[in-house]
Amino acid sequence: MLKKISLLALVTISGINLMAQTDTTKKTPQNTGDTMRIGNIIILKNGGAGTTGTTYSDWDINIYRHNPGKPKNLSTSWLIFDFGFNNFTDNTNYSSADVAVYAPGSNADWFGLRNNKSVNVNLWIFMQRLNIYKHVVNLKYGAGFEWYNFRFDDNIRYYKNPPRIEMDTVITYSKNKLATDYVTIPLMLNFNFTPNNPEYKSFGISAGISAGYLYNSRNKYISDETGKQKTKGDLGLEDFKLAYIAEVQLGPIKLYGSYATQTMYKKGLDHTPYAVGLRLSHW
Repeated sequence: MLKKISLLALVTISGINLMAQTDTTKKTPQNTGDTMRIGNIIILKNGGAGTTGTTYSDWDINIYRHNPGKPKNLSTSWLIFDFGFNNFTDNTNYSSADVAVYAPGSNADWFGLRNNKSVNVNLWIFMQRLNIYKHVVNLKYGAGFEWYNFRFDDNIRYYKNPPRIEMDTVITYSKNKLATDYVTIPLMLNFNFTPNNPEYKSFGISAGISAGYLYNSRNKYISDETGKQKTKGDLGLEDFKLAYIAEVQLGPIKLYGSYATQTMYKKGLDHTPYAVGLRLSHW
């Protein structure tokens, strides 16, 4: 009785589907053994396999889209968020005359970081992907903001007029960081090895370069004696930052990396910043 009711329901649904179509769009049922196709409806019998590989017992229905469409030649992703950690490579010659002027008496130990609190956060307003070759090779570009936070272990302090760094031997800081903010344009060549997969199942890599402009920088420190203090303005940092950038997509997981091409200081210190982390984006 249940089987008869199921067959009756299937016939009714099939009839409705045929009546809903005009003469120019009407589909002719195709019967291939255990599978019957009527438009976008697949009817399977006695264990026939569906398009997703699922095995059905008895009669069943599978409605699917025949033509999912090709990937777009130009697609846009809005509000991409990055979270990672930043650091720098130190190639400074601490015996040089420039270091003696900008950071007198300094050495590499002055600039030790608290790695777990030195974070990089980026917000990309948009990124676009332009097809170059069969959606496998693409051009990716966009615009957004990068924020670097360097948390120091020691009590170094940034000054301006003139820009310099000194060690504070009187006050002990409970928090001491240098923050640098950039507006940045990235440009990458993207290789999507699975262009016909959904984005959450895609695998690919991107590599390129970014150009950033330093629109804000500040040294913020907190101590019991002075409370919260902040120094903003010209701290002796480079106004522009060029960086090598890369991205890896492993299904739903996306990783990013950035490595500057030069030191972030105008004189003396040779500290080249880099960052790695997780990217939150639908592609």
